[in-house]
Amino acid sequence: MAMANGVVLRNGVHAWRWYLLALVLVLLDQYTKGLASASLDYGRPVQVFSWFNLTLQYNTGAAFSFLSDAGGWQRWFFTGIAVVISGALTIWLFIAPRGQWLLILSLSLILGGAIGNLWDRVVLGYVVDFISVHYRGWYFPAFNLADSAITVGAGCMLLDSFVHREKNDD
Repeated sequence: MAMANGVVLRNGVHAWRWYLLALVLVLLDQYTKGLASASLDYGRPVQVFSWFNLTLQYNTGAAFSFLSDAGGWQRWFFTGIAVVISGALTIWLFIAPRGQWLLILSLSLILGGAIGNLWDRVVLGYVVDFISVHYRGWYFPAFNLADSAITVGAGCMLLDSFVHREKNDD
């Protein structure tokens, strides 16, 4: 157990479960990206449903390919941001109140997703995307399991902020 000013922090014992969830997400993300890289031809869609394709793409930018054609410096910029955010999430997860399970879940999901994409960016120089959703010629930018975890985590965090705001307003 961790100590701070002589007080035992029980959250550290509780946090390992959530770190484990983040690790499982990283492993699943890397596994699915490996499958996509080994099984799909770059840029060639494989239709799964009329609205859903598997399409291997490489994203050198951030969300929605932001700054993907910036010349290379963005790799290290986004890597630095991901390292800082992952560190902050790791600490926040450790000190988060045990009773706020929705907040803790959101932190764990975002942490796992951030590390999954960080791994790609450091090792490959780009993030592997392969999930493509579309409707009547409109295509949502390709994404991956890490992106999905980050999105669900952000939604859970938003929901948690409303739940706790209502409790505080009483």
